[in-house]
Amino acid sequence: MGTLVHNIGQLWMAIPGERALGGVEMSKLQPIENAWFRIRDGFIFDIGQGVPPELNSGEQIVDCEGGLVMPGFCDSHTHVVFADWRPEEFLQKIRGMSYSQIAEEGGGILNSAKKVGQASPSILFERAKERVLETIGFGTAAIEIKSGYGLSLESELKMMRVIADLKSWAPIPIKATLLGAHALPLAFKNNRQAYIQMVVSELIPAAAAEGLADYFDVFCDQGFFSQQETETMLEAALKVGMRPKIHANELGLTGGVQAGLKYKALSVDHLEHLGESEISLLKQGQTQPTLLPSTAFFLKIPYPDGRRLLDENLPVALATDYNPGSSPSGNPWFVWSLASIFMKFEPVEALAALTLNGAHAMELGTEHGSIWPGKTASFIVLPSLNSLSMVPYRFGGGFRYRVFIKGEEWLA
Repeated sequence: MGTLVHNIGQLWMAIPGERALGGVEMSKLQPIENAWFRIRDGFIFDIGQGVPPELNSGEQIVDCEGGLVMPGFCDSHTHVVFADWRPEEFLQKIRGMSYSQIAEEGGGILNSAKKVGQASPSILFERAKERVLETIGFGTAAIEIKSGYGLSLESELKMMRVIADLKSWAPIPIKATLLGAHALPLAFKNNRQAYIQMVVSELIPAAAAEGLADYFDVFCDQGFFSQQETETMLEAALKVGMRPKIHANELGLTGGVQAGLKYKALSVDHLEHLGESEISLLKQGQTQPTLLPSTAFFLKIPYPDGRRLLDENLPVALATDYNPGSSPSGNPWFVWSLASIFMKFEPVEALAALTLNGAHAMELGTEHGSIWPGKTASFIVLPSLNSLSMVPYRFGGGFRYRVFIKGEEWLA
């Protein structure tokens, strides 16, 4: 059988994509005009330009009608397992309270932790399942999901088991991150070291024993966990094979980048605050900077200096940070627009950051993030837009598109 995808006006990201691209390479990407490719068993096996080959017996056709085709999004930073939304905090923000003030009053992460503690695993699974389906509808073809709303041994493991169940169910690959230190629970308010010790001696070993986590994360930031505390937990995670992915420098210059580079983190995420030393370190290492502009948008905080990172030729990724408190949206189209409008990403740079570089920020770059023989056939067909710039220009995905997952059109 198989499928021939043809009549493609512009085919973007038609490259092997064996590694993440630096900023200079991202800016030089060009489409293949009048392209086609073929799919067999959910994978791309041939690609070309001009007149497509004759159909094989039983081969299906996808006619792109001269439209633009690109790989599916690879969202490398989300928190989609949570019990409920927090619209009451949205009102507090409108009335002038800051993210930190809400957290100090028991809101924010602590609010979600309370709700997760009360929710059954089945409820958490069903609600997270709906959010994953939502993201696939946007064209997301691979996703990372963090815990972090448990803040206790029992609740964190509950969340990680839910993520494991989502992995077994989902039609797209999911990477699981144990966000063991997202905030300090109220019960440990006067004994920080006791909570950190619980994470090191109980939570990390328990998650490792069940094989629940691909990565380990810490919110290394002002008002949360220090660089030294972060490093203590990263050392314990690395001993059991959990590579770091770190929340770093969202609220200040607090050592998250330094800890990430020291312990060879796969990525350091947020980076709303960057100094010369942080940029210098990122240029020396293999850790990917991952930017989350919808968080800056929603919290009304400064955007990361994405343009500077690209100009320094760093392999920047973009992700949604989909969560109930600081980014209640899993829409990569909107992230694309924010990256261009507020961080001066060229449209093609944002495309690479949302696809191939996002895939590499989850160690999925050999299978996802570009359209090339051997890669998974998960892609998006857009109408003929004349220019890639039309995508971020019509912010939020203001056009019709078709999503294909493993070669099959997604109609849910």
